[in-house]
Amino acid sequence: MPFTLEPSYDDNPRLQDLVVRLRSYLRDELIPYEREHGLTAETKLDRTTLEHVWKRSAELGFYGISLPPELGGQGLGFFELCALKEELTASGATLSHSVLGDMGGPLRVGAIVKYATEEQRERYLMPVVRGERACCFSLTEEDAGSDVRRMTTTATPDGDGYVLNGKKVFSSAAPFADFAIVVARMAGEEETYSAFLVDLDTPGCTVLDGEVPMSGQQMEGDIVFDDCRIPAAGLLGEIGQGLRIGIGRITLNRLLHCPSLIGAARRAWDLSVAYAMNRVVFGQPLLAHQAIHHKIAEMATEVYAARSMVMATAAKADRGDNISVEANMCKLFTSEAAFRVADQAVQIHGKAGLTRGHEVEQIFRSLRMFRIVTGTTEVHKNAIAKALI
Repeated sequence: MPFTLEPSYDDNPRLQDLVVRLRSYLRDELIPYEREHGLTAETKLDRTTLEHVWKRSAELGFYGISLPPELGGQGLGFFELCALKEELTASGATLSHSVLGDMGGPLRVGAIVKYATEEQRERYLMPVVRGERACCFSLTEEDAGSDVRRMTTTATPDGDGYVLNGKKVFSSAAPFADFAIVVARMAGEEETYSAFLVDLDTPGCTVLDGEVPMSGQQMEGDIVFDDCRIPAAGLLGEIGQGLRIGIGRITLNRLLHCPSLIGAARRAWDLSVAYAMNRVVFGQPLLAHQAIHHKIAEMATEVYAARSMVMATAAKADRGDNISVEANMCKLFTSEAAFRVADQAVQIHGKAGLTRGHEVEQIFRSLRMFRIVTGTTEVHKNAIAKALI
């Protein structure tokens, strides 16, 4: 069949069915719901709005779909998960991040289940899987981003528990989460880090509004610990496993961010083609001009190249192979390519693309962030070179 930026998965009937049903849900239910409630990418979301999406997505089988069946999911592989994540952002839905459970949901806890005790699974993790609770991951600090070993948040053993002191920033989902997965340095130790499950209503724990990123999305918060005492049962895994728990998920996270960026670039392409078909310039549609043809062709090629890299790497991950180098390559290329697509989309839209609140302008700002978020372009290049030389 002819090439199209909207992929078909005819060779994978299960995935094709999921994609068709997901597109239908987004088009017929979620986007109309967002319009009815006046939700935009910059709306400060409340828990009630999000719970509506969690519940409906769970009813349709999408919420936590990649988790193993024993945790309520369908055991989707990385290839299939990437396909669904691309569809979400390609739809332009504001709440796309909550359909599978990326934002404070099951996809946040799936990687840590193996470290949790039975009590922790039942109290913290399974309620998240069911859409009853939400969590955030707190690792980053103001002076400890890529260099996490500069963190100053400490955990001090105290009787039958621990006392946390410090501040975490850029904790996604913190404004509406019930608990946090916090990585802290053990007090008095240089290189010993541990992870803790902390209820956000614990005395000494305060959630503050975080700085609003350039995307305008208000989904992050800062968490301050001031002699915050947590019980020994709050320790996740063992003493000293904090960085393994916190950083161990980064390689896959870098890969799994990519399809979302590809979907956003695909959305920018769709909007650009539609605009160029209807915008009349010098007596003919903008799309009739060769310069626009070239931009449209370049944008489509960028999307295809990024998708090819990402899906090949996802298939390799499904085989159980090491993808540490490829994940960095995917995030490096995809973040840069998706931003180039967004830049071309703004150029095609002209003044409309420069207008605050226009969807293309918002996509441009959002994609610019991902040349830094989850690892900067420079960090990825360093990691790739170090692994290959």
